Amino acid sequence: MDYLPLFTRLAERRCLVVGGGVVALRKARLLAQAGGCLVVVAPSVESELASLAVASGGEVRQRAYQPGDLDGVALVIAATDDRDLNAAVSAAAQQRQLPVNVVDDPALCSVILPSIIDRSPLMVAISSGGASPVLARRLRARLESTIPAAYGRLAGLLGKFREAAARRFPDIDQRRFFWEEVLDGPIAEMVLAGRADEADRLLTEQLAQAAPVAHGGEVFLVGAGPGDPDLLTFKALRLMQRADVVLYDRLVAPEILALCRRDAEQIYVGKARAQHAVPQAQINQLLVDLAMQGKKVLRLKGGDPFIFGRGGEEIEPLAEQGIPFQVVPGITAASGCASYAGIPLTHRDYAQSVRFVTGHLKDNTSNLPWAELVQPNQTVVFYMGLVGLPIICQELVAHGRAPDTPVALIQQGTTPEQRVIVGTLADLPARVAEAGVRAPTLIIVGEVVRLHRKLAWFSPDDSASS
Repeated sequence: MDYLPLFTRLAERRCLVVGGGVVALRKARLLAQAGGCLVVVAPSVESELASLAVASGGEVRQRAYQPGDLDGVALVIAATDDRDLNAAVSAAAQQRQLPVNVVDDPALCSVILPSIIDRSPLMVAISSGGASPVLARRLRARLESTIPAAYGRLAGLLGKFREAAARRFPDIDQRRFFWEEVLDGPIAEMVLAGRADEADRLLTEQLAQAAPVAHGGEVFLVGAGPGDPDLLTFKALRLMQRADVVLYDRLVAPEILALCRRDAEQIYVGKARAQHAVPQAQINQLLVDLAMQGKKVLRLKGGDPFIFGRGGEEIEPLAEQGIPFQVVPGITAASGCASYAGIPLTHRDYAQSVRFVTGHLKDNTSNLPWAELVQPNQTVVFYMGLVGLPIICQELVAHGRAPDTPVALIQQGTTPEQRVIVGTLADLPARVAEAGVRAPTLIIVGEVVRLHRKLAWFSPDDSASS
């Protein structure tokens, strides 16, 4: 994060604008909307800008900039077409520890003015850190259409009752639960429908009647998908924002974890081969204990929790204890990684069925039904098969698959680190050993792998394909 987003109160504070043209006017309008008193300095000043400065309670100094113009101001905008002048203003402002924005020159800025979605008192600010203002404006335009204007009225209504709710519910968790119920119920819908007076009366009644009782806990078992945050479901994102505590696996990408509620407690319970941060039985009990404390618990698992994710094991104790839970499926690694590698798991000309199996070897042996895995016109996907790859290839050949059967190994699929290594049952182990592959990986065996080079569409900059 290159910049920390902050919202600054400018009401009745003096803001210096150096520059008198159209660009300066555009920035000055924002400052005036926030209540700032404009001090405009330039040899020539647009008439609208001059009028805006006077109307804001500020003034126009129609002359060249002087260092003394910085006296008594809270924010500085340099908006001239003279880069040397802009640089001088920036240096002088930063020497005084004054926030300064230089239009179209991020290197000279200590603050960035973002693109804004104004639903006062609700404000949404979007910034690219100066890298691409056009991109930030494009994103703002998209969000404008999805955030109704009535959200401002809703925020105002909730703010009106904030102190009353704090008195009614001194406990912050109970207070948050109350507001979540309000936002998920008819009050919010009334405001959005233009029935603000009815919403006000109903909120008054609910606040008077609500009892500060302890609410039971709940567990959300959520599949985080194979790595790309864009593959999360809407329901997963919603529950990730409701959780009080998050238990997450090694395969959950940091970018996905960052989408959880920021003040939620995070507990790492990941597992690597022969190295468990927390034993499975302890994870199961931890879910029970946290829910019994009245917490909303997010169990975030890579891929899909019900496909080699031990999700069933984790919710069995919850069911036995009568603890409410929800299960949100995720895109399993087989589907996500195969899609990003351009390998369809089924294809009318190559495979009419697909099998998901675990390639994890116990005591260096594998008791898989090999005879079933060598059937023609079938794709076989091995999860967790990196260490056992030589044995997997050896057993498939021994049970009847041709040595030249195409095989693909996908490392960290759907992420910028994705690598796809293609070979055959005869030579893939050697290729993988030479490439220095690391987990997590997925292995796809079958004729559909031949389509990889033709259909591959995802090409991260630092990926390797062979």
